[in-house]
Amino acid sequence: MATTASPLATVFRPVAAAGGGGGGIRGGGSGGGVAAGKGRTRRHPRVAARSVASDRGVKGPVSPEEGLPSVLNSIDSSAIASNIKHHAEFTPLFSPEHSSPLKAYHATAKSVLDALLINWNATNDYYNKMNVKQAYYLSMEFLQGRALTNAIGNLELTGKYAEALKQLGQNLEDVASQEPDAALGNGGLGRLASCFLDSLATLNYPAWGYGLRYKYGLFKQIITKDGQEEVAEDWLEMGYPWEIVRNDVSYPVKFYGRVVEGTDGRKHWIGGENIKAVAHDVPIPGYKTRVTNNLRLWSTTVPSKDFDLGAFNAGDHVKANEAHLNAEKICHILYPGDESQEGKLLRLKQQYTLCSASLQDIIARFESRAGDSVKWEDFPSKVAVQMNDTHPTLCIPELMRILIDIKGLSWNEAWSITERTVAYTNHTVLPEALEKWSLDIMQKLLPRHVEIIETIDEELINTIISKYGTLDTSLLKKKLQEMRILDNVDLPASVAKLFVKPKEKKESPSKLKQKLLVKSLDTVDEVEEETELEEEVKAEVLSETTEEKVKSADVEAEEEEDSEDELDPFVKSNPELPRVVRMANLCVVGGHSVNGVAEIHSEIVKQEVFNSFYEMWPTKFQNKTNGVTPRRWIRFCNPELSSIISKWIGSDDWILNTDKLAELKKFGDDKDLQSEWRAAKRANKMKVVSLIREKTGYIVSADAMFDVQVKRIHEYKRQLLNILGIVYRYKKMKEMSAKERTKNFVPRVCIFGGKAFATYIQAKRIVKFITDVAATVNHDPDIGDLLKVVFVPDYNVSVAETLIPASELSQHISTAGMEASGTSNMKFAMNGCILIGTLDGANVEIREEVGEENFFLFGAEAHEIAGLRKERAEGKFVPDPRFEDVKEFVRSGVFGTYNYDELMGSLEGNEGYGRADYFLVGKDFPSYIECQEKVDEAYRDQTLWTRMSILNTASSAKFSSDRTIHEYAKDIWNISPVVLP
Repeated sequence: MATTASPLATVFRPVAAAGGGGGGIRGGGSGGGVAAGKGRTRRHPRVAARSVASDRGVKGPVSPEEGLPSVLNSIDSSAIASNIKHHAEFTPLFSPEHSSPLKAYHATAKSVLDALLINWNATNDYYNKMNVKQAYYLSMEFLQGRALTNAIGNLELTGKYAEALKQLGQNLEDVASQEPDAALGNGGLGRLASCFLDSLATLNYPAWGYGLRYKYGLFKQIITKDGQEEVAEDWLEMGYPWEIVRNDVSYPVKFYGRVVEGTDGRKHWIGGENIKAVAHDVPIPGYKTRVTNNLRLWSTTVPSKDFDLGAFNAGDHVKANEAHLNAEKICHILYPGDESQEGKLLRLKQQYTLCSASLQDIIARFESRAGDSVKWEDFPSKVAVQMNDTHPTLCIPELMRILIDIKGLSWNEAWSITERTVAYTNHTVLPEALEKWSLDIMQKLLPRHVEIIETIDEELINTIISKYGTLDTSLLKKKLQEMRILDNVDLPASVAKLFVKPKEKKESPSKLKQKLLVKSLDTVDEVEEETELEEEVKAEVLSETTEEKVKSADVEAEEEEDSEDELDPFVKSNPELPRVVRMANLCVVGGHSVNGVAEIHSEIVKQEVFNSFYEMWPTKFQNKTNGVTPRRWIRFCNPELSSIISKWIGSDDWILNTDKLAELKKFGDDKDLQSEWRAAKRANKMKVVSLIREKTGYIVSADAMFDVQVKRIHEYKRQLLNILGIVYRYKKMKEMSAKERTKNFVPRVCIFGGKAFATYIQAKRIVKFITDVAATVNHDPDIGDLLKVVFVPDYNVSVAETLIPASELSQHISTAGMEASGTSNMKFAMNGCILIGTLDGANVEIREEVGEENFFLFGAEAHEIAGLRKERAEGKFVPDPRFEDVKEFVRSGVFGTYNYDELMGSLEGNEGYGRADYFLVGKDFPSYIECQEKVDEAYRDQTLWTRMSILNTASSAKFSSDRTIHEYAKDIWNISPVVLP
């Protein structure tokens, strides 16, 4: 009996055919061009190019005829309900008798995937036919968040899916809440990458993302009485309905082995450990467009034949499965601990797997689209590779290896192609985050890549010498020390001889003897004044034995004079220090573009971090201030505010063109808008009240100010400054009567969230401290609702989507000059939250946009930091008495029995590791608490505060990732939008 096709698929099938692709999941998925990574290709007929939009953000939304299938607008909720029911029955993930919101979620997700795959196939086919230049964004992290609400929102089907689920006895919000966040990232790096994917699809840019499919993520954070504990993420345990496993798209990845030269003159990397990277595709839909791009994630395995059946049957089960375990563990954990040798090897394996599998896939797609006329010189005009931070640095030697060893190109040809293809985004100025890999470990794991890196380093040395010459060897030495890719590695002999120290010449014994003989002819008085040394030598002159010694010493002196001068020690490696590969330097040398992610950060990159490179190649460096997608971060996560914005602006065009948000400015003082604005904020705060009670058990008041700091726990982000400010506030409250407290303090709920890396002890101490303060303050009957402290466990995108719309004050208080950009600050500002912060990262630009009167500023500035640290080291810093009182209060035991000497001690002393307050908490503390007093004063005037809130949203247009992506596309990638016919 024939089965009935899915109703939704039936509706969509004609559209997919019109777009050049069939319905459902098809073929290789690697651009339609590669099967099993073996290079089998499929030819695509050339078609006439249609005109494409030059700037989606300027044009605004495309019409249904031009982009989004008109059939989507006509499909009804009953058809969707039928399709969901179909998947519940015929896409078996649960037993037939099992009925729950989780089952409804999976069926709903598969229903949406039907629509996404049709658009995905049509998009991919059109890219292939047009042979467009495509950008590829390589990142170790993609922090996607939940996909269901985002997908149906971008497809403009939210209302219809809500109605369909209602017909099936389900609620959309309950169903959507069943989806676990994809554990593919941790912080801003991964969330930025995901915002970029959304903007790329929305703006119709041909682009894919590449990452790794981490089975257990970073970790799931649990907060106990002992602070943070870590357990493995379980996001894949019930299956991930948004991915399509491409078992026919896989590539070999090699580790270890050795390099030999073949009879053809080419280098061959042989032997070693071989694994297989398998593609998993996640469709990325754009908003109001059919363009659906792709996030390709790699899992790692080995063929079944590598399972040692003989060992298993002999009882050695561990050995039997060893090859599989070694392969699969590469994608087990994001950022595995690297304190051990095994941990370092595993991290390097992860990075190389991402680079090798992705580049093989990209090259296969390039060859497939080129057909029989592959011209490698065209590669940079068809491919742009963006390295998101230094993790994908191995793209540079890997692309060189493939082009030289496999494709047969010369070094110069391969280098020209690589340099014009690859670009690098720097995300940090922290020295420990600018990766340096052990050369010995890399030599062991990737011997061919070390050969290539060594050659690149030698070429760089020659370039430096050509630039600076050899006359000023001190300058040349400085530049080589700063710029070389290999650090603490011998200079080539031809270069080392430039750095010699002339030896100090010693006077020979025979010359001294001659002087003494001449001197002996002087007067008796003069002879009597001879030195003891001269007397001794005189006596020796009378000795025949001594005469022979003098002759021998003369010969030695002559030989010494003839010997080479002494080499400067810097030309040789120091055996007591590690030999390392400086990955950031390799990125700068091997790419055509280096960009920072905020104006102040990009200036620090040019003037400090890579100043010597900037002097050599100034045109390589540029700024691309980060942005966030307004779809997820206003439209979908804050529907109450979105409706108000659209009502007062007169349309929802701002979702695609955030410049229109500025139209709100003229209504900033309107009482009706302010009333609606406050009502929306309160509705969002009530959701957070429920979230906090569910996650922590604490009950908080929606009448209090919601003061939020949510981000990765790190000393430079200064959660410690925040919690010490709260301790100061609590201490002052305890010193007052109830009446005085109410008069002097605005009620606050202080909310923290974020993960401390598992081996970052100081960060985990900070988490423990926050939770201890919360336990004391929240149970103090004298304080009540005047002050609550909450640490929300396991902070992720979904939690952020609830917290950010409800926030009223957001803290971005990093030590100036240390935060590259930040993106959560942009999300908060977009949602009408007022920021307190330093002049760091994107704070600088946010303050410029919203106006200094709508931003609470405190703290030292970036150009002052080095001098302040120097003053501290010289013992000139005098701490504020209020700061000293707070530390003493903490040590008094008021927050429990835990010993906080290590944590407080890090803020004391003038020098030493883990001492001397490197992040200037004590220096900025007085400015911070005084600024917080201004916050209280402003919040008391709700008319003023609401106006400030409205103007933050109205002034946030610049911080859309759509703007950022247009700049990348134009200035770095040279790609254009492609609108599907």
